[in-house]
Amino acid sequence: MLNSNKANVTIQKKGSFLKYFSAHWQLYLMIALPLIVLITFAYGPMYGVILAFKNYKVTLGIWDSPWADNYGFNNFIRFFKNYNFKECLRNTLVVSIYSMVVSIPCSIFLALSLNYAKNIVFKKAVQLVTYCPYFISTIVFVGIINLIMDNRTGVIGSVLYNHFGINVLGSAGLFPSLYVWSGVWQGIGFSAIIYIAALAGVDMEQHEAAIIDGATLLQRIRFVDIPAIIPTVVIMMILNMGSLLNVGYEKVLAMQNQNNLAMSEIITTYSYKVSLVSTFPDYPYSTAIGLFQSLVGLILILAANKIANKVSGNGFM
Repeated sequence: MLNSNKANVTIQKKGSFLKYFSAHWQLYLMIALPLIVLITFAYGPMYGVILAFKNYKVTLGIWDSPWADNYGFNNFIRFFKNYNFKECLRNTLVVSIYSMVVSIPCSIFLALSLNYAKNIVFKKAVQLVTYCPYFISTIVFVGIINLIMDNRTGVIGSVLYNHFGINVLGSAGLFPSLYVWSGVWQGIGFSAIIYIAALAGVDMEQHEAAIIDGATLLQRIRFVDIPAIIPTVVIMMILNMGSLLNVGYEKVLAMQNQNNLAMSEIITTYSYKVSLVSTFPDYPYSTAIGLFQSLVGLILILAANKIANKVSGNGFM
């Protein structure tokens, strides 16, 4: 009797599960497809991280290759002892921090300016002009920079070279500024979108109350708008901290030449050259460099999030 009751309960549970699944199969399908893509293209390739701890032999494959010396950490030790390490780390930090310090305030300034623009046509025109450079490919954009800054035929470069003797494209000291400010020109409009959206959510009653109290435009920006977008700014800074060492190599590599190599050789370009451009590609070494960048990025994200939570309570968690 007890066994039959248990069997009936089991059948009822299976029946209810099948009914629930049949009613929500579309939802499961929508979740399953992105999950499969994520596992295939994001988590599947993580198997290759083992290369960082291996003395890779092509004939043996990743798994069967012998482990590297020094308990598998030989590739990391090689990178830290390499004469390029300090130079690449310094250049990466200079470019990354410089870009973060400049791009975020510029994006906020543009968002605030557009938020208070009264002429709709002018506002839309400025938005269009500032958005457009973001959709230009990196190689084409670097080509435009080279045309403008060329010391013989460039609109700006020829003037600087003829009157002040400054070769913008060939000066190592000017490379970080050229990289960062050209990046601001290309991405300021797109980066400002998120701040414009945050400003759109500001309660207009606060502005009306501030106007009644006699607040000027700058005071409204300082005491109403800025506090409203601070959580967004903090989140963007935390995200940027994660990519502090992962500066994209495409633009840097395209702008690189023998004259500015002292300041343009960053970790990602060095890793690219070691793994793909070198006569004898060293895949374990470049994998170790990439893993080092990812681990540092993870630590910086967690640390920045912790600090943001303690200071303002606006972190991720």
